[in-house]
Amino acid sequence: MTNRTWWKESVVYQIYPRSFCDSNGDGIGDLRGIIGKLDYLKELGIDVVWLSPVYRSPNDDNGYDISDYQAIMEEFGTLADWEELLAGMHARGIKLLMDLVVNHSSDEHAWFVASRSSKENPYRDFYIWRPGKNGREPNNWESFFSGPAWEYDAATDEYYLHLFSPKQPDLNWENPAVRTAIFDMMRWWLDKGIDGFRMDVINLISKAPGLPDIPGSSESRYHFPGPLVANGPRLLEFLGEMKRDVLAHYDIMTVGEMPLATTADALAITDQEHGSLNMLFQFEHMGLDTDERRGLGKWARKQLDLRDLKHSMTHWQKELEGRGWNSLYLSNHDQPRALSRFGDDGAYRVESAKMLATFLHTLQGTPYIYQGEEIGMTNVRFASIDDYNDIETLNIYREFTAEKGLDPAEVLAMIYAKGRDNARTPMQWDASPNAGFSSGIPWLKINPNYTVINAQQALADPNSIFYYYQQLIRLRKVHPIMAYGTYDLILPEHEQIYAYTRTLGDQRLLVVLNFSAAAPTFHLPSEAHFQVEGLLISNYPVDAATPIGAFSLRPYEARVYHGRRDSEAQKY
Repeated sequence: MTNRTWWKESVVYQIYPRSFCDSNGDGIGDLRGIIGKLDYLKELGIDVVWLSPVYRSPNDDNGYDISDYQAIMEEFGTLADWEELLAGMHARGIKLLMDLVVNHSSDEHAWFVASRSSKENPYRDFYIWRPGKNGREPNNWESFFSGPAWEYDAATDEYYLHLFSPKQPDLNWENPAVRTAIFDMMRWWLDKGIDGFRMDVINLISKAPGLPDIPGSSESRYHFPGPLVANGPRLLEFLGEMKRDVLAHYDIMTVGEMPLATTADALAITDQEHGSLNMLFQFEHMGLDTDERRGLGKWARKQLDLRDLKHSMTHWQKELEGRGWNSLYLSNHDQPRALSRFGDDGAYRVESAKMLATFLHTLQGTPYIYQGEEIGMTNVRFASIDDYNDIETLNIYREFTAEKGLDPAEVLAMIYAKGRDNARTPMQWDASPNAGFSSGIPWLKINPNYTVINAQQALADPNSIFYYYQQLIRLRKVHPIMAYGTYDLILPEHEQIYAYTRTLGDQRLLVVLNFSAAAPTFHLPSEAHFQVEGLLISNYPVDAATPIGAFSLRPYEARVYHGRRDSEAQKY
């Protein structure tokens, strides 16, 4: 039996502050810009805001390299601005989730400055230092951002570990003093009144003992260390200590970002009786459109097979049912725009955006909306690599063109599909210059389609994507089955239709989604045992008299019927 709590019934909206709204004309989104849009968020109806990092940072990785965990980045404003933002959210019934980035810090953090100063410094063991091996790095690990995961530091003639940028040295969680310092910082924010944390790559904090080479790898190359750094041997111990010392003392929401996590990992971490966190972000469905055969990581794209998506989502829905809890997302600041990836950002932009929203909000779990998703923002295609900002994108372009010899046009096509700047182009508020985001020159170019796709247009159109999201959010508040109903897949092998039921007591929902521009016919299987009472929501007009036993779906059509369990198959 699933316990009922506020965070299971919430809808979360992620704000990437640099790209949300600029209040002072410097081209960079800021806290006062967010304050000015709180009524917009209230109208949408979301319950929680996940705020990407606003801490002091040199911005090597756009704020995910933190130089002071208890100060606000000057470009974003002041601590007083942040306090006003928190008060404004709470006054509107919106909770605030802060980003906790503690697998690594910035190399400009005072801890690391002290750590690198000498081998005898008390902060030396706050980070992971090793001597070189045979004149090279301590092992053959590759950074998540490409290149070696070790940086040589001449001052002490040793290397430090950085699973991401060289300016993001990994913290040494094996050191109890590190954990104590992090827990003190967490309490400081919680005591200010925040409502929880989203924890960045939190399952990387426990590395394999001894930091061994990737087995069977050539010493002349670097290799992805995922299995040796994700879900390590002390992860549950560290998270359990965090829960015992900090999290259990507050009524908060916690979500851990966990690459390479399995459902078994998720159950160990989110078990509703003994788990340390409420839910996690898993990435299985984010890799389904990757061609692993090319050896280019996520950048080699293949056509998504809907049957793979069904299998993955169903696996997570059923494995966590009644025991753990799912996070539901299709996009965020690290992923391309969901509409361009899973829908149709051309002729059926509105229809497919609504279909994907229906999908997101009718699964069991807590839905996450990424800024702009609610107005149907799309991927961007900048003409030149010089127009991109993201460190991962720039590194890959250099590696693939200069080192692997790939055609620059081919690499740009990969970036158009999978690059992180797709999600980071500024929020499109209206059709005025710079999309109403800033009166200055934006830090990243605006998507040129802003004159057609913007919040002002969406708010003026009663049939817009925005109001469809608003309707879905309201339905979740009225119908507990949308949050708590068990999920069962139907038509598992259909290549265009994704359909499933949700069941709570004798209530049942039937969700039918067309993930294509074709017009397939849906046939209700007898084993669905569904007695229809009405149509809950749809993204096309539907004749109420239409029988549900069999009907043709229009391109990217979504329908959700409500009714009851029927002990016998419905007769038509």
